[in-house]
Amino acid sequence: MQRDDLRRYLDDLLEVARTRDYCPNGLQVEGRAEITRIVCGVSASQALIDEAIARKADALIVHHGYFWKGEDPRVTGIRRRRLAALLGAEINLFAFHLPLDLHPVYGNNAQLARTMGWTATGRFGEQDLGCIGTLPERSSAAQIARSIAARLGRDPLLIGDAGREVQTIAWCTGAAQSFFEAAIAAGADLYVSGEISEQTVHLARESGVPYLAAGHHATERYGVHALGEHLSTRFGLACEFLDLENPI
Repeated sequence: MQRDDLRRYLDDLLEVARTRDYCPNGLQVEGRAEITRIVCGVSASQALIDEAIARKADALIVHHGYFWKGEDPRVTGIRRRRLAALLGAEINLFAFHLPLDLHPVYGNNAQLARTMGWTATGRFGEQDLGCIGTLPERSSAAQIARSIAARLGRDPLLIGDAGREVQTIAWCTGAAQSFFEAAIAAGADLYVSGEISEQTVHLARESGVPYLAAGHHATERYGVHALGEHLSTRFGLACEFLDLENPI
């Protein structure tokens, strides 16, 4: 498949032009024109780039790429080494941040729900990034924490009343702790996200709505994985998802 055809397809599929973000989405580093082998991963770390080179990938598709707003733009140190490796191997880097959180099928929130067996019935928060839904049967916050640990392979941090009965659950993957108040206002009995901040603890205790921090990396593995599987089915491309160890 030609690089520019893949670029246009992904930009259209993930509606990149409609999303307000603090990094460029889509093709971030240009490599060779012909793409047959793709490696997918959560973040474009040096370790993931090295694995892509070892697998002779033509493209790397990630959720967390480069060129974030407010970053030092100089190409030195770690940034220089990463870019030199990509350019030296002629590997295309595609990165999709908020577009991959938002997508109703291949997005991180949609795929976390699929993994957990949750069904979204509404959205909340900035750009409607957060999801909210009703559980098929009531569970305690502690039971949901155990279910997350079993399915994500990571013990989440539960703050608040572990015995709280949960019927309405809200979630937003990654660093979405700032959506907690919006989730409470939307009627959630429990909020699940990736990260947690100091003030989140007080809000959970004082509001009576428990907070589950299930890990930034742990909650955002599923979107890019699903996207790679879609590209493999749609275009016959060789797509491999690499879940490099990350405790967060």
